[in-house]
Amino acid sequence: MRGTAATIILGLVLTTGCSTTNQVATQDQNYNAPLSIYSAMDSTSLVYSDPMAASQANDHPYRWAAFILHPVGHLVDYTVNRPLYAIAKHAPYLFGYTSEDSMIDSQRR
Repeated sequence: MRGTAATIILGLVLTTGCSTTNQVATQDQNYNAPLSIYSAMDSTSLVYSDPMAASQANDHPYRWAAFILHPVGHLVDYTVNRPLYAIAKHAPYLFGYTSEDSMIDSQRR
C-alpha cells in the first residue's frame, strides 16, 4: 500500500510539474517567415525555390580559408604523404606498415 501511494504521488508530481511554462506572452515577438519552405540542402529545392535566396549572405571565413588552403593540402599530400607511404611499403617491419595501410594507400586516386 505504501509503494502504491508513493507511486501515485510521484506520478502527480511528474505530470503537474510541467503544466505551466511561466512565460509571459509579449506583443513584440515577430514571426519571420523563411525564404522558402524547402531546405536548401534538398535536391528538389532547385525545382521549387531559389537556393541562392536561402543561402547566407556572407560565408563563414573558415570556408574561404579552406578554399585557399585546399591546393596546399594536395601539394603536401603528393610531396610528403605519398612518398612516405611508398618508402614504408618497402620496409613494413621498420615503419609498422600494415595491410590496412596498404588498403588505404591503394584506394587513393
